[in-house]
Amino acid sequence: MTKKAPPARSKQIRVMIADDHPVVREGLGALINYQQDMKVVSEAANGRQAVQQFFLHRPDVILLDLRMPEMDGIAATRAILERVPRAKIIVLSTYKGDEDVYQALKAGAKAYLLKDSSRVELLNSIRSVYGGQVNISPQVSTQLVAGLVRGRLTNRELEIMRQVVAGKTNKEIGSMLHVTEGTIKVHIGRILRKLGAAGRTEAIRMALERGIVHLNQEYEI
Repeated sequence: MTKKAPPARSKQIRVMIADDHPVVREGLGALINYQQDMKVVSEAANGRQAVQQFFLHRPDVILLDLRMPEMDGIAATRAILERVPRAKIIVLSTYKGDEDVYQALKAGAKAYLLKDSSRVELLNSIRSVYGGQVNISPQVSTQLVAGLVRGRLTNRELEIMRQVVAGKTNKEIGSMLHVTEGTIKVHIGRILRKLGAAGRTEAIRMALERGIVHLNQEYEI
C-alpha cells in the first residue's frame, strides 16, 4: 500500500520590522512569529538601516515606522520602491494626519495603519498586502478624504507654511523666497482659506495636526 506524502507546508510570509523603538519591534516580532503563516526575517532601527536590510533579506512585506532617525519612512519607501517597484510596504504610525497618509500612499505604501490598531487588523493587513491588495483602515480613510475635501497646499504654500511654523515673519519669508512681503500675504490668505483657519496661530495648530508640518523636521528653501 502506497503511503500518502505529507501535505506541503504553505509558504510563510517573510516580514521585516523597521521601528526606532526596541519595545515596539519586540512586541511586533512576538506577535508575527506566533502566527503559523508568517515570520520575522529582519529588523531595523532607522530608515537607512531599513533600506539596507530590505536589499539584504528581500522580505515579502515591510512594516515601516513613519518617523525614524537618519531617514524617515517616506524617504525609505521611495528608496526601496525606486529599485524594487513591487515591494510591499505597510506604514505603521502614531500619526493620523491626512497629509501623512497622503504622502505615504503617494510614495507607494500599500497600507497605512495606526499603532493603536488591533492585532487582528495588523495581521489581516499583512496578509492582504502580501496578497496584492491595498489596505487602509476606516479611521485613516476618513482622515484622508477630509483632507482631500479641504484641499491640498501647493508646494510654494507648503514652503511658506513651514516657515510660519518656524516663527518667521512675512518679511523674512519674502526675503528667503526672493518675493515681496505683499506676495507672502496673498499666499498666507490662501493657506488660511484652505486650512479653514481664522488666523496664523490656528493655521499652525491645524498644519501640525494634519501632518502638513512636523516640529522635529528641518526644512530648507
